[in-house]
Formats: sequence, structure tokens, C-alpha cells
Amino acid sequence: MPSQKNSPVLIFLIFLRLGLTAFGGPVAHLAYFRQTFVEQRRWLSEQNYADLVALCQFLPGPASSQVGLALGLTQGGYSGAFAAWLGFTLPSALMLTLLALGLQIQADLFSSQVLHALKIVALAVVVQAVWGMGKSLCPEKPRITLMILSTCICLLWPIVTVQLLVLGLAAIVGIYCFKPVQTKDQVALDVPLSTQAGVFWLLLFGLLLVLLPLLALWLPLPALELFSAFYRVGSLVFGGGHVVLPLLQAEVVTTGWVNQEVFVAGYGATQAVPGPLFTFAAFLGASMGTGIAAIGMAAIGLLAIFLPAFFLVAGVLPFWQKLRLNLKLQSALTGLNAAVVGLLLAVLYDPIWTGAIQSPQDFAWALLAFAALNYWRLPPWLVVLGAGAVGLLA
Repeated sequence: MPSQKNSPVLIFLIFLRLGLTAFGGPVAHLAYFRQTFVEQRRWLSEQNYADLVALCQFLPGPASSQVGLALGLTQGGYSGAFAAWLGFTLPSALMLTLLALGLQIQADLFSSQVLHALKIVALAVVVQAVWGMGKSLCPEKPRITLMILSTCICLLWPIVTVQLLVLGLAAIVGIYCFKPVQTKDQVALDVPLSTQAGVFWLLLFGLLLVLLPLLALWLPLPALELFSAFYRVGSLVFGGGHVVLPLLQAEVVTTGWVNQEVFVAGYGATQAVPGPLFTFAAFLGASMGTGIAAIGMAAIGLLAIFLPAFFLVAGVLPFWQKLRLNLKLQSALTGLNAAVVGLLLAVLYDPIWTGAIQSPQDFAWALLAFAALNYWRLPPWLVVLGAGAVGLLA
């Protein structure tokens, strides 16, 4: 990787273009990054880019956004990381915030048919995620078994603490049951952070995770409660953007902050915008306030859910060269990923399937949407717009 760093303005403009055009979810985002930074601009080698992707697969949080943060961090330091995050997330965050405000101003901005069509598309997107992740992360009987057990437990006890317990137990099972093959050493990443800085960011990450819920109990302000809840979600989500759905649903729907109709419709609309799926937090935050307060709540939700990603990337990056060769950590991740697929499968049933499929016609539309995404390779935004058009015609 070149030693010369790039300006935060340049980093922002490049990521802004990606934030406006990178449709298709986390896997597609990683492909956009590789094409832009490895093939076109040659800011880093293929090997170093693979290292960054591997690092972010090990961490909780939005994998593609964390890769973007790591790229900005290695190219422009802390200001580069902020510029990369802002450029990549701003377009979709603004669009979703405006959508939430529009729904408040005009409750029937979307007809019931359009909202239901968005639910069906959300079902198809989650089915596609489960389908693809299941094939790659659960290729043999032991991991399939772990996936099914995780699904059953999460369906029987659909609460956040049980979901987190399942993920933790799956990691322990992975250590003892799955033995990955040692890979040969690779060229070290050029990381502009010291190990002392890494320790600081990891300590700050842990302190906020523990102290924010206590502070929210002591000082029950809506903004602080929102920040605490979304920071916790951003800290504990393994498996990428789609897995944020059950944790956010438990935080905002179960507590009554956002109703189920708005939640599922907003998640469906998130598929129509470019950029990271975690900008769904801006929609939820805006849905919890009115007027100027809604914009503030959107900003709080957005910052809170992404902040753990920065802390973890900046904290682990200086240690990654050693961590990536740890076989026990790789084994734990193998079990964890199988449980993540099981968690997604449970979410596929409730709230997605139960909220979307109410008739044979709904199932037929869902099947068409899944085929459009998985076999005809249509971009998600186009499928969402098509579903919205069908809802309007209905």
C-alpha cells in the first residue's frame, strides 16, 4: 500500500459516489470497494484488501461499512475514516429520514397496498440472504444442525437475551467442534495506528456498552434511551445488515417506540436505497420524533448504531495480523456464522413472513420477488420500485 495518504475531501467524494450508486447489499458493496480501490485507484493490494474484509467478517456490526471505515482509516487517518463513513451513509440516511417525515406529514403517503407490497419484498430479500448465507456458511451436517437448533430456540424464546446467548454458545461449540485449516502468512497491513490507540478504542467501546444502559435508567431521556439502544444493537450484531432486523425489532417495536407496520414497511423501503442497510436506524429514529426533533432523533440513531463499528475497527486493526492466524478464533467464527443463519431463519418467519403472507396471492408475489432477486439478478431497488408500482395499481 502506498505510504502517501489521501485527503479527507477526496475520500469523502469517492465514498459519496459509492453511497449514491452502491445498490445490492453488503456483498455488492464489497465488490464496489474492490473495483474502486484495488483495480481502479490501486490504493491497496488485492492481498491487503482481502485482509480488511477478513477483519470485518470477524467483528460484530455492518461488514461493508466497517471495510469502508478501515479503508478511510488506512488512507487518511481518523478524518479519512469519518469522511468515508459520511460519504457512504449520507445519501441513504437522508432519503430514509425524508421518507419517515413524509409518512408523519401524510399518513397515507403510501397506500395500504404499497405498504403490503414493501413487506413482501422485505420477505424476499431476507429469504435471499438466508439462502445465500446458508449455502456458504452451513455446507455440511454439523453446521446445518447447529443452524436448525439455533432457529428453534430463537422461535420458542424470541427475546434479545436468548438470541445473544445462542450466538455465544454457538461460538463455544465452534471452538470444540470445527477445526479450520491454517493458512500461510500474508503481507502485513500498513496500519497508521499504535497498539496503545487500539487498546483505548476497545476500552471505550466496552465502557459505553456497559455504562450507557445504566445512564439511560438513571436519566430516562428519549434521546439517551435511543442512543443506548442503538449503540447496543450496533455492538452485538453478527452477520451483516440483515441480522440487525431482529435486534432492532426487539428494541423499537416491542417497547412501542415504532409500530410493526411502520417498522416492516421501512425495512422494505431500505432495500430501495443505495448504501448500508444500517441506515435503517435513521428511518426508525425519525419515526420516533416530529418536525426538527425527528431529524435530531434520526441523527442520534444513525450515529449510535455506527459508532461501535468505528471503535471496533480502530481497536482491532493494530492487532489483526496476529488475530487472523488464531485457529480458535476462526473455529468460534465458524460456529457463530451457523447460528447467525439460524437467527435469520427465525426472523424470516416472525415478523417477516407472519406480517407479509396473508393469502396465496401474497405468496405468489413473494415467489416472483425472490426469483427476480436470486435468479434473474435484478437489483433490489428495482424490485422494490416494481412492487410499489404494483401496490399503487392495486
